[in-house]
Amino acid sequence: MDHYVDLTIRPDPEFPAHQLMSALYAKLHRALVSLRADGIGVSFPGFNAKPASIGARLRLHGSPSSLQTLMETNWLLGMRDHTQVTGIQPIPGGAGHRHVFRVQTQSSPERLRRRAMRRHGLSEDDARARIPDAAGKTLALPFVQLSSRSTGQLSFPLFIEHGPIEPQPVPGRFNSYGLSREATVPWF
Repeated sequence: MDHYVDLTIRPDPEFPAHQLMSALYAKLHRALVSLRADGIGVSFPGFNAKPASIGARLRLHGSPSSLQTLMETNWLLGMRDHTQVTGIQPIPGGAGHRHVFRVQTQSSPERLRRRAMRRHGLSEDDARARIPDAAGKTLALPFVQLSSRSTGQLSFPLFIEHGPIEPQPVPGRFNSYGLSREATVPWF
């Protein structure tokens, strides 16, 4: 994890930056699935916790060969006009390290009701009385909006947390979103 590539969303009068970032991240996810890559991590250098914003820059971290393999594919098709892409560059000295990972919540009261009906044999009215619409939890974290081809879920927010900065790197694998609870990415 000694090199990186920055992809910055260019301002566009027709599309807000968060919508373009979501489209870019969805393309990255499909590319990582296709390559079965577990050595590429991501971070969002422009993220902001309050107010929650993912920012306009996506940073890919990995070895020169893994980043080159990814960048040689056609995964940026349709996004090149909307992004500025750097070449593969070495991580600057003195960089910190942090975990970048997905945070999930059971935010849908409907899903909670269906589960209660299955597990406890409740009727729909009983489940609705037990679990009001206000029961859904919301997160105040930055996110990208994605859709799932594997589950058919039309749209869902992928909430992303940046852990505290640590002095030493922690090796490990990354999932098909470039996220990991075990491995760190350089932070600079």
